[in-house]
Amino acid sequence: MTDPLFDFTGKVVLITGGSRGMGREMALAFAERGADIVVASRKLDACQAVKAEIEAKGRRALAHACNVTRWDELEGLADAAYKAFGKVDILINNAGSSPLAPSSLETSEQLFDRVVHLNFKGPFRLMSLVGSRMAAGAGGAIINISSVGAIRPRPEIAPYAGAKAALNAITTAFAFEYAPKVRVNAIMPGRFLTDISQAWTEEARQNKGAALKRSGKPDEIVTAALYLASEHSGFTTGSVIQVDGGLS
Repeated sequence: MTDPLFDFTGKVVLITGGSRGMGREMALAFAERGADIVVASRKLDACQAVKAEIEAKGRRALAHACNVTRWDELEGLADAAYKAFGKVDILINNAGSSPLAPSSLETSEQLFDRVVHLNFKGPFRLMSLVGSRMAAGAGGAIINISSVGAIRPRPEIAPYAGAKAALNAITTAFAFEYAPKVRVNAIMPGRFLTDISQAWTEEARQNKGAALKRSGKPDEIVTAALYLASEHSGFTTGSVIQVDGGLS
């Protein structure tokens, strides 16, 4: 499909958590606009299913199983992407999880470490691996998928909120480190009706606290990602954009 605003022909996009939810929507949207995609998540079969969808659109794709919480696996992911395509133009750190805890006192060290490693440590490492290569080469764009929890923390998601706040902070740090050839920005989504929302109460799904009185659909994250990845946002870096339906 031809998109007069967002043409990513010849670009390579690496997306973590790319096999479902918002990650899958972004992977397909970039593929529809000409990009080749590296789909990464923990489950290879899920990545391969999205790979097949991308290839059906006439684009190339690589399915790669990777646990973002594991430092050494991220180097393997970056190496696999560069071996397959010779470059990465756009990195989207989308993998994340927000398990609830009954209280801060009852939060186990295992839960704390898993949440922080997935939502902060992993993106830090992958940005350093890919961003440094971008800066040494033709440049690129990095998009971190954060959360409004970073600025509206609640007790039951305290480690997650802290990790996403840290992700916002390093978005700015990396924007300075790899400028001017690499732009680094973040998106803070509110509630989105991805597969995880199936476990929510009906009240949570309705999201009446938002100005739009509803939760977002996965494809509604796409336009923000396309903008931040494109040359149309060439003067935007170190920014955090809220896509939350208007939370006060």
